[in-house]
Amino acid sequence: MIDLEYVPMETLEAGLDHIRQAPKDQGVLQLIVRRPATEQREVLSEGQLDLVEGLVGDNWQTRGSSRTDDGSSHPDMQLNIMNVRSIGLLAPDQERWQWAGDQLFIDLDLSDANLPAGTRLTIGEAIIEVTDQPHNGCKKFAQRYGQDAIKFVNSAVGKELHLRGINARVVQPGTIRQGDQVRKI
Repeated sequence: MIDLEYVPMETLEAGLDHIRQAPKDQGVLQLIVRRPATEQREVLSEGQLDLVEGLVGDNWQTRGSSRTDDGSSHPDMQLNIMNVRSIGLLAPDQERWQWAGDQLFIDLDLSDANLPAGTRLTIGEAIIEVTDQPHNGCKKFAQRYGQDAIKFVNSAVGKELHLRGINARVVQPGTIRQGDQVRKI
């Protein structure tokens, strides 16, 4: 990665109203990112969601998780989803979005109030379900977007709105495409 300019806290806080205006029931899938290996990203125009693999070709399954007793992949963390308004505020250059570590970037209100665990969403031919696994900003996220960004997404309002994103699992496999409608069921 190249030297980055980070967005200051004042700018981040000023963008909260825009984030809060995200659609509640129907949004758009704006970016699909596959992570074939650590520190590798592939931006896809189309992807396959699978019950076992999550996003086909992504390293979720082989990467494992610290949240399972045996270190295997966590079934409720197949997909990491981030609000495009949130990442757009943190990284105005869309080329940097893929480094957040999420696979799906959608324009939809990801808050607990709007998408509590158990909520199902249709994306293209697939259906996914929001899980209760927290998705928090980490050291890599701070390196990529700055200390103000990590404080912002991990703040009380950041957690309420899920500014860092949410986790989900696939409940019906299918093809998804950039530009697909994302609808709450």
